[in-house]
Amino acid sequence: MLNISELKFDEKGLIPAIVVDSVTKKVLTLAYMNKESLEISMEKGLTCFWSRSRNALWLKGETSGNYQHIVSITADCDKDALVVVVEKDGPACHTGSDSCFTNGLWESESLQEFSLQGLYDMLVGRNETRPEGSYTTYLFEKGIDKILKKVGEECTEVIIAGKADDKKETVYELADLAYHAMVLMVQMGITVEDVHKELSSRHIIDHKVKQEKMTK
Repeated sequence: MLNISELKFDEKGLIPAIVVDSVTKKVLTLAYMNKESLEISMEKGLTCFWSRSRNALWLKGETSGNYQHIVSITADCDKDALVVVVEKDGPACHTGSDSCFTNGLWESESLQEFSLQGLYDMLVGRNETRPEGSYTTYLFEKGIDKILKKVGEECTEVIIAGKADDKKETVYELADLAYHAMVLMVQMGITVEDVHKELSSRHIIDHKVKQEKMTK
């Protein structure tokens, strides 16, 4: 692990900190830290920045309640920039937006970014707009019973493909299952973050169990 003294702060004593959501992997904001704010961040486990406009320390969430709980802090190869991975309590931007980076400038026509959060957001949009001819619209219009039936069917398909030791088919069926499971999540108001937090809590428990076994 690095020591703070090894970091390269600029002539004003600042270092850029790129804040990333641990669940969605979205870049939330670009802020700056000085040595003191970085020490506070590490001590509290909450992001604390140096506000260049106010010329003062700024504990994110102190007034808004939108705290950012730090998962990790990593320096780049030159040790003059930081990536801060966080679990957030609310919007990262002062505008109320989830991220400060919302103004698209350019996008490739051939390369499309994909994420589970992006798929979830698309499904939420389908549920709200119900475009005609969409399979997702069909599922939402049919309701919970139809969605649950499809989840059950896809579970069976995964089992059949897995039992046949067919990797390609199993991947295909797992993708179908994941899609229908996320339709169910949207239907029930369950977010990707909800599932992430549940899995994260199980990981911690599992890690502790492993440690206990090793000490016996």
